[in-house]
Amino acid sequence: MTWTAPEVTRPGGSPAAGERALLTGLLAWHRSTLLHKCAGLTGEQLAERSVPPSDLSLLGLIRHLAKVERIWFRERFAGQDVPRLHSTEERGNADFEEADPARAAEDYALLLEEQRLADEVVAGASLDDTFTGDDGETYSLRFIHLHLIGEYARHNGHADLVRERVDGVTGG
Repeated sequence: MTWTAPEVTRPGGSPAAGERALLTGLLAWHRSTLLHKCAGLTGEQLAERSVPPSDLSLLGLIRHLAKVERIWFRERFAGQDVPRLHSTEERGNADFEEADPARAAEDYALLLEEQRLADEVVAGASLDDTFTGDDGETYSLRFIHLHLIGEYARHNGHADLVRERVDGVTGG
């Protein structure tokens, strides 16, 4: 049986919510929007590259955002010693270059797990909690939420274009 990305219901929220609810709600909406762009597609369709020679694909975006979630929330903010996903010193872009349709279900599940673990890591934290990055700068949890919202928003725009190229579906 061929795996197909499941349908996704995007969460609602109030544009007048408090800061914490607004930031977590927007991040949840952007996370689910990416998955919505993938809904109904097979692993082969998710791995289809947008415009060769570009490596951009929906599956690559899934893999990339799992890596980004892990880096910002678990590695940097929580200080967890977890292996870096989909990249090595030699292959920094393996999230796109090595997108394999046979592993689409596994990569999709990994993104969901990284999102769950990220939410778990920050559940009791304050938006004012900080960490020091490798560059010596101090970053707050508030910054991470804003950064990830921007990251997802940018890639959701890419996902719109890739999805249209795959099967003609637009919008949403």
